[in-house]
Amino acid sequence: MTEKPEQPDEFSMSETPEAADALADRMSDTLAGSPEASAAEPPPADAPPVETAFEEEKVKDEIDIQIDLLKDPDWTIRREAVVTLGEMGDERCVAPLVNALRDGDWQVREAAVEAMGQVGSPAVEHLVKMLRDWDIRKAAIRALGKIRDERVLDPLMQQLRHDEFKDDATEALVELGAPAVERLVGVLKDKDEMVRQQAIIALGQIKDPAALDPLIGMLKDPDWFSRLTAAAALEKIGDERGRLAIKPLLKDPDLVVRMRVERILAAWKKNQATANA
Repeated sequence: MTEKPEQPDEFSMSETPEAADALADRMSDTLAGSPEASAAEPPPADAPPVETAFEEEKVKDEIDIQIDLLKDPDWTIRREAVVTLGEMGDERCVAPLVNALRDGDWQVREAAVEAMGQVGSPAVEHLVKMLRDWDIRKAAIRALGKIRDERVLDPLMQQLRHDEFKDDATEALVELGAPAVERLVGVLKDKDEMVRQQAIIALGQIKDPAALDPLIGMLKDPDWFSRLTAAAALEKIGDERGRLAIKPLLKDPDLVVRMRVERILAAWKKNQATANA
């Protein structure tokens, strides 16, 4: 039986070196043109990492979920959604939280105030606009007091001139603390005695030593209630210079001021005796 001659093999070792090189080139070209061998185009230099982009998309989805929950008839679910949005702190959460300040349940509204404070600076512009709305102005004032941003100072100082909102503004400025001291000291000479008095009250509660000398100066204010309020503020600060400064008010022309100062000095003496015991 005659054997068939073997077919030439492209990979046969009997090929000439030139043929082997040509075969290798053909194979390389074939692989380079295949989808598997093609290198993927590099992402743009400013593109976020895949993991980061995924996390951002996940957060967006979660925000949408919480916003939808704000429409739930159960107030506890709405409140939890408000709390979650505040914790996220994303700018997209601001508008829904502003709307939550109008919620029919007071606990949801309270949670919204806290949540706006957590969001912080991105919420300032929206809250300042809300000061025009009488119905939610109190809530907006309180929320502004929770945000450490210099843009909240002017709007809050303006609210000291409104009898209905002055106490809320005072509390908000007290919550801000030291950043508000300079502005409060600046209005101690305001022509509006109500503004002066609210500034005195706020400075006494903040208890910043920088307010000591300006408050001592207010002990000579023409308005008896301002003098009285300044003495009480100095009592809160508790500096010995304040105690010495209010002693002359024991001879104040107003009886109410004299009586209040007597009580302040008696309490001061008692506290010192207790502290030294």
